[in-house]
Amino acid sequence: MSPLALTIGDPSGIGPEILLFAWQKRSDKLPPFYVLGDPALLAARARQLGLDIPIVEAEPEAASALFATSLPVAPLENGLVDMPGVPSVINAAGVIEAIQRAVEDTLSGRASGIVTCPIAKKPLYDAGFSFPGHTEFLGHLSNEITGETVIPVMMLAGPELRTVPVTVHQPLADVPKSLTKDLVERTGEITARDLKERFGVPSPRLAVSGLNPHAGEGGSMGREDIQIIAPAIAALRDKGIDAFGPLPADTMFHPSARQKYDAALCMYHDQALIPVKTIGFDDTVNVTLGLPFIRTSPDHGTAFDIAGQGIARPDSLLAAIQLARTLADNAAKHSA
Repeated sequence: MSPLALTIGDPSGIGPEILLFAWQKRSDKLPPFYVLGDPALLAARARQLGLDIPIVEAEPEAASALFATSLPVAPLENGLVDMPGVPSVINAAGVIEAIQRAVEDTLSGRASGIVTCPIAKKPLYDAGFSFPGHTEFLGHLSNEITGETVIPVMMLAGPELRTVPVTVHQPLADVPKSLTKDLVERTGEITARDLKERFGVPSPRLAVSGLNPHAGEGGSMGREDIQIIAPAIAALRDKGIDAFGPLPADTMFHPSARQKYDAALCMYHDQALIPVKTIGFDDTVNVTLGLPFIRTSPDHGTAFDIAGQGIARPDSLLAAIQLARTLADNAAKHSA
């Protein structure tokens, strides 16, 4: 199978060093990958951290053969400036190019999946980037390249819990206005499909949270749970999907509750991300469902405050790499 494509993320953050640390773990049966980035920047960061890592410029087709003895890097047309801890709009073009090229490589079969290192939104916004984040940009690129409508869905997948936020990067005050029966239903459908086809779960079980405290307490704390979420769950069940709820979010995530479902659909960002990051911060992975390719990412941010110090842990990136390979293998088996 083709190697994985790893994007460098914001080079002023910890992306470059966790990539370097991850390559050092290749003896642990790490799947081969290549980096879309700047070879000179990675070499400089390796020297700064005292790491003896051979870095070689390579096209994706050569990456697997080179991976055992060197870190393959596919150079970007837009160079990157190495300024640990100091995010800059200067690097925006290269950060965006890395994502675009990773999508192109994966859709063309040169890569088997994408693993993205963290980006910072502000430098990209200052350069004219118009998407809320990685997830939305990947959906746009998929639509643009394939000509087919793609609806990306964010999942946080850890060893003990998977959560999916129905609404994602928006103010909490806007969530009730954005929440619709169709949105909950569509998110549930995409989640169930990818759990089956990519995660290898034969009959996915979806626990669906309420929006309001106590799932609305019979309508006394808000009507959204009765008027929006419950009808969406009924529609999912009519389609043969084992979805149940709406459930009070404060009782969904203790150990015995987690045994009853394969993923939790949550109504907004923090309702989904707080429990999964609390339970498994270092080994939880951000997965984008609904795309025509595999995409995973560490569940943490750029960590500008510790960039260049050599203390960043690569655990979540390693988990993202391993999960990307598993999902790619499962998807290939399902297609066959």
